[in-house]
Amino acid sequence: MFQAKDNQKAYSMEKKNLKPLPEFKNEEEEQEFWASHEIVDYVDTSRPIEMDLSHLKPSTQTITLRVPEGMVRDLKTIANKHDVPYQSLVKMYLAKMIQVEHKWR
Repeated sequence: MFQAKDNQKAYSMEKKNLKPLPEFKNEEEEQEFWASHEIVDYVDTSRPIEMDLSHLKPSTQTITLRVPEGMVRDLKTIANKHDVPYQSLVKMYLAKMIQVEHKWR
């Protein structure tokens, strides 16, 4: 949910006579609200709002992949040379091959 800092909210409401933001029970309720309301009536869009997004992480999915032991050894050796974890090296290789495949289409 979009929240301004208290001091920014107070400043904005005084300056532009903004309406207070309602509390939403869930994301669906918030979506319905914003579908029929304008943000400029509730938030001072002329001033930036500080938001901490450091807790957000990209979505990932764990997979199991069976590969020959020699391949894992080689991956670990190469990863060590590049000073990265071997799982990260595998992700980089996969990302590169996906990029190449998209270019071939």
